[in-house]
Amino acid sequence: MTAETGNIDGDDRIIRESGVDARVAAIIAPVLRATGFRLVRVRLSGQNGLTLQIMVEREDGTMTVEDCEEVSRAVSPVLDVDDPIDKAYHLEVSSPGIDRPLVRKADFKAWAGHLVKLETSILVADRKRFRGRIGESDEDSVVIERDQPAYGEEPTVRIPFETIADARLILTDDLIRDALSKDNKARKEAKKRRGEPDEDGAEDETETEE
Repeated sequence: MTAETGNIDGDDRIIRESGVDARVAAIIAPVLRATGFRLVRVRLSGQNGLTLQIMVEREDGTMTVEDCEEVSRAVSPVLDVDDPIDKAYHLEVSSPGIDRPLVRKADFKAWAGHLVKLETSILVADRKRFRGRIGESDEDSVVIERDQPAYGEEPTVRIPFETIADARLILTDDLIRDALSKDNKARKEAKKRRGEPDEDGAEDETETEE
């Protein structure tokens, strides 16, 4: 995914799609909002012929198998009508996963302290690729604490959000524990809001294909 100059109303992502992916995102974004989901990423790849991956999550960050199926049923009709892809494709709706892409400013705040791999569209501090822990962030930028700074490099670098082309969490034991804890808490709060009894055994990351 790349930074995109186009705009989708109500889309607060700082990293967006281009080309066909952007057209798909524009088509499905209103449907997702109407059904209580938010878009993480759209990616059309050559896997299994052509695969259209739509990565989504609820506002609280949770996503179940049933949610994936619900999104698939909701977006399939609008994609059939608008037909942004002129070839046959396989639709895959999935959750972001634990080593998730970071696409919103709020994602960097939510996962502060965890390792991230980040790529910028232009040189920042003489580099385009960074790896380190997510530090403080404000409205305009985020600090990355380099885990292995090269000789002569500053241990931290402040990266403007507008320059970020791609960012993804790196899977670690700490991340797994934190992600599962956040997921469990969000599920309990969601059940509480719906007036459902709290039960143990919350599901982990889920994915479904259609």
